[in-house]
Amino acid sequence: MASKIFLALLFVSYVIAVSAGNLNQDFEITWGDGRAKILNNGELLTLSLDKASGSGFRSRNEYLFGKIDMQLKLVPGNSAGTVTAYYLSSLGNVHDEIDFEFLGNLSGDPYILHTNIFTQGKGNREQQFYLWFDPTKDFHTYSILWNPQSIIFSVDGTPIREFKNLESKGVSFPKNQAMRIYSSLWNADDWATRGGLVKTDWSQAPFTASYRNFNAQACVWTPSSGSSCSSNNPSSNQSWMKQSMDATGQARIQWVQKNYMIYNYCTDTKRFPQGLPPECTIA
Repeated sequence: MASKIFLALLFVSYVIAVSAGNLNQDFEITWGDGRAKILNNGELLTLSLDKASGSGFRSRNEYLFGKIDMQLKLVPGNSAGTVTAYYLSSLGNVHDEIDFEFLGNLSGDPYILHTNIFTQGKGNREQQFYLWFDPTKDFHTYSILWNPQSIIFSVDGTPIREFKNLESKGVSFPKNQAMRIYSSLWNADDWATRGGLVKTDWSQAPFTASYRNFNAQACVWTPSSGSSCSSNNPSSNQSWMKQSMDATGQARIQWVQKNYMIYNYCTDTKRFPQGLPPECTIA
């Protein structure tokens, strides 16, 4: 019965939205006291951090499945101690969350791309990567594909991580809670760089990260009756809803993980002495 109710809600209560262009229409600044700005008639969004405060924004819409793309250019120079977070999240103690976090570093040392997935309030699914380019020199596209089959993280179209729906094996998967997009730039020098050994150099402030070219092919969740968001408004393209990782994608993930992955919770036996999480051992 619960699954039937879920499918019925899914049918009547979202529309497929294709969004691209004006960041004013898609996002609202949520904190930072003027440190976050939407510029150039909505084409560019910047977040800044100084010793007094960071800043952040969130999407105006909530989504329940989608393919989300955003171009980011990260804090240049000595970014040690700073974190630029870009993620999907629901609210509450048993929230779901899909995370990109970019951990700053000393000038000349690489950023760390930190990824994580929370289901029903439980995370601890970290994978970390170096990037194969300097993410501060130009904009690069960071994407999340989230559909009922899997979650796929990609960078410039190259998949770096897949989290499959293994509910049939007892692994929870985010599928019932709508999520907003959030992003923030904040000081985390107690842990972000070399475990907190390297602190933020405030003489380099303000630190700035930039965003542009947001694109969402996504199911927008509406908490109302949803009568205007029924099947009378079909999507022109829902191919992402059934998209899965093909052989080429799997090969690219393997290449990234072989050459650029620096931490994988699925191989951290010291952290999980009672046994690795079940999704790590299911073929």
